[in-house]
Amino acid sequence: MGIIFHESTKTFHLFNDTISYIMMVLENGHLGQLYCGKTIRDREDFSHLLEVYSRVMSPSIYDDRHFSLENIKQEYPVYGSSDFRHPAIEVLQENGSYISDFVYQSHQIMKGKPVLKGLPATYVEEDAEADTLIVTLKDELTGVVLELSYTIFAESGVIARNARVVNEGEKTVFLNRVMSLSLDLPDCDYDWIQLSGAWARERNPITRKLTKGVQAVESMRGHSSAQQNPFMMLKRPSTDEFKGEAMGFSFVYSGNFQIQAEVDAYEVTRVLVGIHPEHFCWKLEQGCSFQSPEAVMVYSDQGLNGVSQTFHKLYRHRLARGIWRDQARPILINNWEATYFDFTEEKLLKIASKAKECGVELFVLDDGWFGKRTHERAGLGDWVVNPDRLACGIDGLSEKIEALGLKFGLWFEPEMVNKDSDLYREHPDWILSVPGRHASQGRFQYVLDFSRKEVVDRIYEMMSKILRESRLSYIKWDMNRSITECFSNGYPADQQGEIFHRYILGVYDLYERLTSEFPHVLFESCASGGARFDPGMLYYAPQAWTSDDTDAVERVKIQYGTSMCYPISSIGSHVSITPNHQLNRNTPLHTRANVAYFGTFGYELDLNQLTEEELEEVKEQIQFMKKYRDIIQDGTFYRLQSPFDCSDAAWMVVSHDQKTAIIGWYRTLNRVNESYTRIYPKGLNPEFCYKNSITGVSAYGDELMYAGMSTSDSSSGADMPEIKELMGEDYASRVYVLSAE
Repeated sequence: MGIIFHESTKTFHLFNDTISYIMMVLENGHLGQLYCGKTIRDREDFSHLLEVYSRVMSPSIYDDRHFSLENIKQEYPVYGSSDFRHPAIEVLQENGSYISDFVYQSHQIMKGKPVLKGLPATYVEEDAEADTLIVTLKDELTGVVLELSYTIFAESGVIARNARVVNEGEKTVFLNRVMSLSLDLPDCDYDWIQLSGAWARERNPITRKLTKGVQAVESMRGHSSAQQNPFMMLKRPSTDEFKGEAMGFSFVYSGNFQIQAEVDAYEVTRVLVGIHPEHFCWKLEQGCSFQSPEAVMVYSDQGLNGVSQTFHKLYRHRLARGIWRDQARPILINNWEATYFDFTEEKLLKIASKAKECGVELFVLDDGWFGKRTHERAGLGDWVVNPDRLACGIDGLSEKIEALGLKFGLWFEPEMVNKDSDLYREHPDWILSVPGRHASQGRFQYVLDFSRKEVVDRIYEMMSKILRESRLSYIKWDMNRSITECFSNGYPADQQGEIFHRYILGVYDLYERLTSEFPHVLFESCASGGARFDPGMLYYAPQAWTSDDTDAVERVKIQYGTSMCYPISSIGSHVSITPNHQLNRNTPLHTRANVAYFGTFGYELDLNQLTEEELEEVKEQIQFMKKYRDIIQDGTFYRLQSPFDCSDAAWMVVSHDQKTAIIGWYRTLNRVNESYTRIYPKGLNPEFCYKNSITGVSAYGDELMYAGMSTSDSSSGADMPEIKELMGEDYASRVYVLSAE
């Protein structure tokens, strides 16, 4: 790993064993992009990779017509000075001009990785883990300075990017766009993959051919959203899950975003990642600076799984933080689908007692414990216990739960308020709303103005008081609506374009305060399930409630798509009641668990309502998860068979020592007189002989990976009544454990 600057050619080369990233200072002082891809050996001069040709109708910087930014691959482009493509930065000046000319001034190469103040970002624990390059450019006319930061990690094809803008001029400017990453690629021979959906069907992979024009994923909802995730992958047409080149782009941010690919007339592809420029306008006064969030790019020639595994390892160990980062997550039970708002302390203790009997480790009290919150129209914002519901308070209930031998967790929705609340009656101006205009409600709630410090302070005071006075081990942080009427009463007119971003900074500030003061507490983020499942949240909360949809069949799709970027340890996954509360579908208890194993695992039901036979099955499920959760949550994950391609799906996790592999196999609908079926495991040691936990058959790793492993059952004519797992049925599933003998 290293970063080399060749003075004679003004060329930068960032490289490790996986990736090379090469750029140079152009003759006009801008930065040009030369190469991004598989590692190549270093040399003094890469200038032959720069293509500078005169084209008809292209305006030129110089009189000889050869140098037009329209036809040059750039590193951080500006619109309007011979480049007509979308820019990475746009600075509005006092005279109304948007034209800037950022020219190379200097650079700095350092070991390690600087911290982004007030923002989530990947990090290192030892300087040897990464090298960082900071290139400083300046627009002489305005005095605006641009600092581009590049961090290359030692062990994989990861480059983290961000931009910082400093106003060293004498006049105020406005930033209308500051992207975190820009990358010009020499061709467009890629398939584009995005993760799209909606509530209860989040993060479904969508693949299409990259072609001329602009395509993007984006959110303008005030949060990263269930509709589009801040992630995109480009793959070569021949690339599949296991082989071929691919690049992933992920935005470490939780607010409005845009990830865009623009293919020009000459099939050059420009990728932009950053805060959505729509409704963004940052007032940058003299001496002030603006820091963009981090964007992470991953390159792999080992297929889509190669990109995903790189993200998994990075985000699991160098984005998530705190004592829970490397610990196995507790098996929990949440009361929401068991009781909704209809609970008493007695009912909660009864649920907790049965859960403890089955082996559960953590009891979570969801919505309805505070203020006048007996329904969804009241109470949000009043984070004090309702004594009519819990006479002994949260502190008393938490003591009783711990006396049962369980840890105790609690639900909050700190960013929202109901109008029927003491907080709103005291501070009606604390919601995001436009004076004189109607304020839209969502689920009878309004968004608190977290761009204002006094609002964040008040919520912090109430939450921290509960945390100090009670025995809390877990917080579920919910956020149940998008931002409408984004206007703050705390800022002047020329700063209203900052509110979306300042709101997210306020969320991060509250998270930082609470996680710093209460480091023992495990935080789980939630936004109506998966509407803010993004890397920014993982920095503060190492796991997220993946979706409100707990149906096992739909969860296979949701968790499959989520794994494109996010580690299994971040995927909140529970066994819920049937008929399922979202789809009214009945699925076998073992299938619900077989899906939920591949996440943090827990239960979303009242175990007292199960039969004795079902309770014994639950106890076996919990024992299985406790035995294998370290491998599942920290092993190497492979997608084997997509639920979007056929009715069968499969994935697997392999332990770091390759001695244990756990395979999840799922079938939506049974078939009659079916063909034989098999899957092809990955990541096994060819020299190890593995025993199959279901069939008892032993085979070497090379045989399993190359000849495959049979998944045929009674639908294919298998007559093995002694193996109940091989009986075909609708919503069938199996978990195979392959153990090295």
